[in-house]
Amino acid sequence: MAHSVGIKDVARAAGVSVGTVSNVINRPDTVAAETRARVLSAIDRLGYVRSESARQLRAGRSRIMGLLVLDMGNPFFVDVARGAERAARDAGLGVMVCNSAQNAGEEAEYLSLFAEQRVRGVLLTPADATGRNIEGFRRHNIPFVLVDRVAEGTTECSVSVDDVAGGALAVRHLVDAGHRSIAYVSGPPGLNQVRDRRTGALNALAEAGLGPGALRELPTERLDVAAGRDAGARLLGLADRPTAVFCANDLLALGVLQAMYAAGVGVPDDLAIVGYDDIEFAAAAAVPLTSVRQPAVTMGALAAELLLEETETQGADRAHAHQRVVLQPELVVRRSSLAAR
Repeated sequence: MAHSVGIKDVARAAGVSVGTVSNVINRPDTVAAETRARVLSAIDRLGYVRSESARQLRAGRSRIMGLLVLDMGNPFFVDVARGAERAARDAGLGVMVCNSAQNAGEEAEYLSLFAEQRVRGVLLTPADATGRNIEGFRRHNIPFVLVDRVAEGTTECSVSVDDVAGGALAVRHLVDAGHRSIAYVSGPPGLNQVRDRRTGALNALAEAGLGPGALRELPTERLDVAAGRDAGARLLGLADRPTAVFCANDLLALGVLQAMYAAGVGVPDDLAIVGYDDIEFAAAAAVPLTSVRQPAVTMGALAAELLLEETETQGADRAHAHQRVVLQPELVVRRSSLAAR
């Protein structure tokens, strides 16, 4: 087995003490330029890499922030990660990104991993609707911020979008275009975001004097393109097919669009479609997709900044004031919903 180069090897090669090598790595300004150059040359020649885990044990603080999202296959969460990574990097930290795949069991495993690694803090979009995973994670005393989820009934910080307002934006747009029968491709009913977007849709229908019967819900087990295609097939089989569909995210909407295209159903002439998130692919679809835009990068960055602020107050005299930041969505209208009724 190859020998792992340690700090003693660097000190021996450079002809200096271990303390001098440590100073070159951690406090280079305290070491004379000639000595510093000799140590850096030895580090480069030997390929020495300092043990971050050992440094963390000594310092008691990690330089890693955990990020656990529902689905890294969804570009929305990629944008959230971009925002979080940017804020973490500005603070000299890295981000460990993990994907729960909308599975409460996998979420629990990753939260245990974060605790084992003693991460600085965690950004979390919960998959477990019961809240048990969050409750179990609290005992580790690791700060966390909820992302894309309001911290209801908890004391933690959260950064989310007003999904009730977003659902209302989508359906109000369809009602204004003349639609009176609308399908909601909703995703897993246990997710707060799915329920809130449905509430907003019903609110918009009520504003227009339409009852809840005007919304035909088509739940799906996942929030991906394949689930959207399946929902599209079910939609095509309805005898009283709605004239418009609102989808809980853009991946579902793109799947519905594929199903309509394969069946020869015109979008938007025969069926109007509105998605949610406004991912990059929405504008690039065969029929550009109307969508409710969430400021995903901003959401990730704000959540990371709140987490950093909280970790800086741990052990300090000043207390951290938890915040619930709720951002506003925006409707982006494209061709998929523009047919006149």
